[in-house]
Amino acid sequence: MIRFLSLLLFFSTLLLSKEFTIASYNVENLFDLTLNKSDYKEYKPNTKANWNRKTFDIKLKNTIKVIKDIDADIIALQEIENKELLKLLQIKLPQYKYISFSKYKNASVGVGFLSKIKIIEEKTIEVKFSNKLFRPILETTFLFENNEFKVFNNHWPSKAVPENYRIKYAKKLFDRVKLLPKDYDYILVGDFNSNYNEYETIFNEKRLNTTNSLTGINHVLNSHIEDRFITKENILKYKEATVHFNPWLEKNIEERFSSKFRGGNVTPDNILLPYSMFDNKKISYVSNSFLIFKPEYLYKNKRINRWQIKNSVHTGKGYSDHLPILAKFSTSKQEKQNIKEIKRIEDLYKIENLETEVLLKDCIVLLKDDKNIIIKQKDNRAIFIYKKSDELSEGFSYDLTIKKIKTFNGLKEISEFEIKNYKGKIVDYKTLYLDITKINPFDLKNQNELIKEIKGIYNKGYFYFDNKKIAIYFKNREIIPPNGSSIIIKRAQIGYYIDKIQLVIFNKSDIIYVN
Repeated sequence: MIRFLSLLLFFSTLLLSKEFTIASYNVENLFDLTLNKSDYKEYKPNTKANWNRKTFDIKLKNTIKVIKDIDADIIALQEIENKELLKLLQIKLPQYKYISFSKYKNASVGVGFLSKIKIIEEKTIEVKFSNKLFRPILETTFLFENNEFKVFNNHWPSKAVPENYRIKYAKKLFDRVKLLPKDYDYILVGDFNSNYNEYETIFNEKRLNTTNSLTGINHVLNSHIEDRFITKENILKYKEATVHFNPWLEKNIEERFSSKFRGGNVTPDNILLPYSMFDNKKISYVSNSFLIFKPEYLYKNKRINRWQIKNSVHTGKGYSDHLPILAKFSTSKQEKQNIKEIKRIEDLYKIENLETEVLLKDCIVLLKDDKNIIIKQKDNRAIFIYKKSDELSEGFSYDLTIKKIKTFNGLKEISEFEIKNYKGKIVDYKTLYLDITKINPFDLKNQNELIKEIKGIYNKGYFYFDNKKIAIYFKNREIIPPNGSSIIIKRAQIGYYIDKIQLVIFNKSDIIYVN
């Protein structure tokens, strides 16, 4: 009888719990055919730009296709010219019974929601500047299965302006959510024009760094504090603070993009989740549900099929320069995210932070050069250590206590460790180097491995070998070979830097020239 009642309770809970999906999509300038002073030059109707009934209908049809295929319960949209266009989308997509929209007078575009879930309130959070006009933040309150929650739709200033503009948006948003009750459920979504790891990438665009390397998304909204990301595993430790988990961290590093900039992966679109989404009280985030929506018609051959304007003329092809992102939420209790047991180097690649110190046994030093160290366990992976150490020696084995790890521009690293035990010299340690012709160097599972004895041609930052081409980086610029040189690489690290696999050469002795 007890067993029957337990099963009945279990199935009743399943029936009562409900899921819903929230998406965010920057549609890339959905304008109408009415001439306004705020229209972008290319969107002034019936001019040489070819923005007319035909191209408008294609753009509208393509936008509707994406929204329909995503089939989210709530979709936050950016770059919609006006509420009338949002209503037109609603007419074409009648499953969305509710809408919400906000835009400044005289601004070019605004932000809005299409929703299958009841909207009970909307507010505008104004963020204004004396010299520029951007977009407000749209705060919309929803009611799902008698649970009230808010979604904040953001479209922060682009990187045509420095970080202090985005800092102001983050501060306005932070000040608002901090006023909410601690266990109140809310979600921050939209085009933040900020990478999930903006604290790191800001150094690549020095003109943006007007804030002494502080960033809105990481330092103001607290998705990265105390030199570590907020993760599903540690967020409950910060219940007294206003912190946010960014589910980009759930994806493998090569999957982290919703747009492209100069051919590289960027994550301007984000979903940020507070403590309340993990406390199992009302609404919870469904772990690992975060998704980048990229069917072939939107993304193919590493290219996003954006709306195409050539020579300032609309071609009537494409969709948007952003890919939609989405995540699932549930009224049922979710499994607690436990800290994984770590015994092997490969386990470090599955996490962003170390919450406790871990012991890695039998770590063999394959390379040591000043602050650059690479260790590997037999029949396991290699990992990079960036830390000066007079105690580690190349070709020797140690048990190491690992205290801190980080992902630096995509490369997994150990940043703090101690030697627990000295295990002795490994005479044949170089047998752990790999033959690059027998592996796929572009497979991230080979990140931080050392390769040996490969002949090829160096030219303009690339190494050509075995009908392949791979980027190559020299730690010392003085040892860069002349273009066209035939060389043998005696030893190199398979590195990773801002979505690019590359070979890393440490010393002059690691290459020899071939006549």
